[in-house]
Amino acid sequence: MASLLDNLARPSAVVLQLSVVLGVIFMLLKVAQFYRERKKLIKALEAFPGPPKHWLYGHNHLLNAEKMLNQLVSWAEEYPYAFPRWFGPALPSLVVHHPEYAKSLLGQTDRKPNVPYKFLVPWIGQGLLILDGTKWFQHRKLLTPAFHYDVLKSYVALMSDSVKVMLDKWGKNTETKSVELFQDVSLMTLDSIMKCAFSYNANCQTQSNSDHYIRAVYDLSYLVSNRIQTFSYKDIFYDLTHKGREFQDACKLAHTHTDKVIKERKMLLSNEKELDKIQKKRHLDFLDILLCTKDANGVGLSDEDLRAEVDTFMFAGHDTTASGISWLFYCLSLHPEHQQRCREEIQGILGDRDTVEWEDLGKMTYTTMCIKESLRLFPPVPSVSRKLSKPVTFPDGRSLPAGCQVAVNIFAIHRNRDVWEDPEIYDPLRFSPENSAQRHSHAFLPFSAGSRNCIGQQFAMNEIKVALALTLLRFQLYPDPSKPPTLIPQIILRSRNGIHLHLKKIH
Repeated sequence: MASLLDNLARPSAVVLQLSVVLGVIFMLLKVAQFYRERKKLIKALEAFPGPPKHWLYGHNHLLNAEKMLNQLVSWAEEYPYAFPRWFGPALPSLVVHHPEYAKSLLGQTDRKPNVPYKFLVPWIGQGLLILDGTKWFQHRKLLTPAFHYDVLKSYVALMSDSVKVMLDKWGKNTETKSVELFQDVSLMTLDSIMKCAFSYNANCQTQSNSDHYIRAVYDLSYLVSNRIQTFSYKDIFYDLTHKGREFQDACKLAHTHTDKVIKERKMLLSNEKELDKIQKKRHLDFLDILLCTKDANGVGLSDEDLRAEVDTFMFAGHDTTASGISWLFYCLSLHPEHQQRCREEIQGILGDRDTVEWEDLGKMTYTTMCIKESLRLFPPVPSVSRKLSKPVTFPDGRSLPAGCQVAVNIFAIHRNRDVWEDPEIYDPLRFSPENSAQRHSHAFLPFSAGSRNCIGQQFAMNEIKVALALTLLRFQLYPDPSKPPTLIPQIILRSRNGIHLHLKKIH
């Protein structure tokens, strides 16, 4: 019996030993592959001079949130076109700050790198912002009709309603102290996008705890931004922290709401009478269009994809636009001559009306120039990142291998002295037709560029115009010298201490 057991055990032991040997060989091959790719990457980066790095911290110890943007601009002036930035000892990224380099990179369809975009996935899923490859192309094609001007046209009235609620709230402020804009503007854009995405009317601007979903989206925006700002290698334990648990709870709330709305709307669409009613509505919201769209084979988006795209629209469309509006108000408060010229243009277009209509937006010529100059100085998304899926060679002959992470520093490009004369000065005439025609195609990138540019850029520009027009009709904007903003780059461009302005009613 013992002999029989020994004979049975012997093959098992051999299989186990063989598995261990194969496992070790596999690991060694992976290590060798990593070493080869690493050596190749470091060799390529040697062609790009940059600031000295620490063997452990990389450049992290030289960059804190409040000084990061100015430090990166300073390095951009010292190291032309691009320079390496190291996140610790193992993760390098090439920071690009010249239009020609940006054009070479944004002309490709490379995917987003894990850092920082992986922090968003639990919330927004695999939507257009995160996707790559064939599925990204399919989603982009399916979503494009949702941003057609016929659809956007119907959103102008919804945006106006949301802006008026914010202005009414400001109008009740009889105190002489300044108003912190960013939080109010963020709530306004969230209110607006809820109406455009779901036809959902909430009281989020007037009642802070009016809706669990509104609170969840607001909390998620804060928590993601906070996590990116405080990123460290300890984030592997994030789910165990208090903020990590808050993030998980908010994700569940947001997903529960989105799933419920999608389920209810699908049930309506399954009823022919209700479908006919929806199609005859004064406006189709974002969800209506996503549910009705089909590819060439008649296949629509799955429930999971629907949720991802709706949540992506909510994330990408509210805080970025809030940033653009808030910094625009700040710029015009510093430059009363441009503020007054915008006001006079808007008054000339609207006459006695206190509402903005679709046809008005295209007439705001000087106002648009002021908006673009504000977006140049304060781009809502100061940087975008890519992970190269194939090698790229830049116009000066330097190249990078596949697998390299790159960051297009939009903030630094917008301040590049080789492209912009006196870039720190606010001058809307930079965007006159004659000046714009002479500029490099990738010198101005508030909405990125190429095939992965912001699909909602016209939606954002429309909302910025509506917000500015209605605000300038009711208030004069003045800066608060005692509370200057402190720029910090997160996913969007914020001020650590908010954006404080004095608002004087126009009688």
